[in-house]
Order: sequence, then C-alpha cells, then structure tokens
Amino acid sequence: MPTRDHLFAAIRDRFAGGQGFALATINLDHIVKMRRSGDFLDAYCRQDMVVADGNPIVWLSRLAGDPVDLIPGSELVVPLCELARDCGVSVALVGSTQDALERAGRALGEQVPGVDIVLRHAPSGVFDPGGSEAGAILAELNASGAGLCFLALGAPKQEAFAARGRRDAPTVGFASIGAGLDFLAGRQVRAPRWVRAIAMEWLWRTVQSPARMLPRYAACFAVLPGQVFAALRKRVG
Repeated sequence: MPTRDHLFAAIRDRFAGGQGFALATINLDHIVKMRRSGDFLDAYCRQDMVVADGNPIVWLSRLAGDPVDLIPGSELVVPLCELARDCGVSVALVGSTQDALERAGRALGEQVPGVDIVLRHAPSGVFDPGGSEAGAILAELNASGAGLCFLALGAPKQEAFAARGRRDAPTVGFASIGAGLDFLAGRQVRAPRWVRAIAMEWLWRTVQSPARMLPRYAACFAVLPGQVFAALRKRVG
C-alpha cells in the first residue's frame, strides 16, 4: 500500500464487509529471506497488503519512482486497534509468550479504551505454521469471532501463518507485526524517537544485540546494491 491513508481505508472496507486480509510489513531482512526461501516468497505473494517497514524500502521506492510511506509494523498495533474498536471488530493476539500477551493486552486496554480483545494465544516453541498446532489456533480464531489478529511470530512464520489463515479463517484480518506486542509489553525497548528520526534504529538494535543483528544487517547490506540496480531499472523502464 503506497500510503498510510490508503492502508487504513482498505482495512476499514474489509472490516465493513466482514472480509479478512493478510498484511505484511516488508524490510530488507525479508528480502534476504525471500531470496533464500521459495516458500517465504510464496507466502509474501499471498499477502493482500504490504507496507514498508524500513527506511531502505522507502528510499528504494523513491528511487524507482513509485514512492511509499514508512509504516513500521510496531507502530500499527495501537492505530489498528482504534480502527477495530470504531468498526466494532474484536481483536486477537497470537505469538510471543503468554505473559507478554497479557501485558500487551493490558497496555492496549489502557491506550485504546473499549478495544475488545477476545483471544491471547502464545504458540509452543516448536510452532509450525503448516502444522496441526497452527490449525488448532485458526479454529480457535474462527470460534472467537475475532476480526483482527496481530501476529508476533517473527518472519517467516507469521507471514506463512497469515497466508494459511486467508484460506482457513477467511473473515479474520491478519497483521504481521513482529516485535510489536513485545514493545507494548515492555519486553523489548524501541530506539528513542530521535534515533528513528535520523534512520539509525538499525544501529541502535545492533548495539543492543550484536550477535543476533550483525549477521542480519550484513546480509541486508549485501543485497542492497542489487535492489538499487533493480529500482533504477524500474524507473528507467
């Protein structure tokens, strides 16, 4: 979706029609994963809406002559809950840990008075989006009446689960938001606003967790030249 307004208008229409959707938030790490996994690429192709979760995606879109807004998944949770409340749609939280979901649910109740959270489910440590546990969660979602489900399962599990959910829970809107619920629960801390404003959140995260983030960002930087070339080719073409 090119802009935040386009995204929320599309979701509002889905809510009004009782239609589900799958929303993914793309960044360079996801591009790396898609290059390595045909299954992940297929799951992305089955998303109804994709927004830019990182500044490099926004810069590449401008370079390609097709600009999009920066819409981080972690910043969608509260606004989407407000939209769901206003549309009379109930909410489910899936992912992370049960304690984090309880804390995130309380935070959402304080920040979005009137939001109706009908399900909180933390999958097992061996969760497989194609397995029986995932099928049971989808059945639970259908029974709960939730119209919006936040997925905090990490990529590629959350996108694969959302793609399956479009078939098995067609009235549920799935929003893959990564660490968004952990931020609300206080289990992870986002970079200060000024760090985000100068597009240095990646450096903040690297300092916080170098062993995990250094290999990830090295892979992201490795694919960047090819993405720049592809964006320029699209602009010229």
